[in-house]
Amino acid sequence: MTDAEMQAELERLRAENDKLKADKKKTKEITFKVSQKGALSVYGLGRFPVTLYKEQWLRLLDKKDDILEFINDNEQELKTKE
Repeated sequence: MTDAEMQAELERLRAENDKLKADKKKTKEITFKVSQKGALSVYGLGRFPVTLYKEQWLRLLDKKDDILEFINDNEQELKTKE
């Protein structure tokens, strides 16, 4: 393999690696799992799962409208992860 061929292959592999990284970020889906202690873990929101017990999830879901209102009221101060 010549230097030019190796350089071309290296560039091809770098481009393929960048594409795979971008695709992974786009297709990160949210999944659920019951933890060993019987709590509900939500994966796919960040680096670590969000784990709460059933009662905690139900209390949080009951506050859905309050959370959405708070987000709307504080839109200027809240940041988004890019």
